Amino acid sequence: MQKSFSLLIAITLLLSACNKSTTPEKCPFVAPTAVAPAAEIANLKAWLDANSLEYTQHSSGIFYKIVAPGAGTVPEVCSNVGVKYIGRLTTSTESFDKNTTGTVFALGQLITGWQIGIPLIKSGGSITLYIPPSLGYGSAGAGSSIPPNSNLVFSIELLSVQ
Repeated sequence: MQKSFSLLIAITLLLSACNKSTTPEKCPFVAPTAVAPAAEIANLKAWLDANSLEYTQHSSGIFYKIVAPGAGTVPEVCSNVGVKYIGRLTTSTESFDKNTTGTVFALGQLITGWQIGIPLIKSGGSITLYIPPSLGYGSAGAGSSIPPNSNLVFSIELLSVQ
């Protein structure tokens, strides 16, 4: 009886030691719930319509076109995403930023428009996002290439989700 009891204690200790694995850090990001103001949405929609572009409107106020849905993992705000992308303003055909070799970002650290739009596809997919100012760089803009209150266009290829 004592051998069985000792064996039971040993197994219990062994199993409890296995369950004491280090817990991953908690994600500090929360899925965005922001909605662009109606005037920004109307302005961006007018530009899309004037340029005869295909799009779907998201409830947040971004517009998008899924080029390829992908077949891999759907990212969440706490995911790291590997992407290739080209970003431009609606007022220009020149890109203000691009990465054509691939880079990895924490999705939760990116502009709200990306946090909303990228999870609309799976890894291996691609999407074009049309982002109103408040879901992009807002009234501050970004450096000298993105003026305040700019509508943004991003062509994004989702390479990986981690």
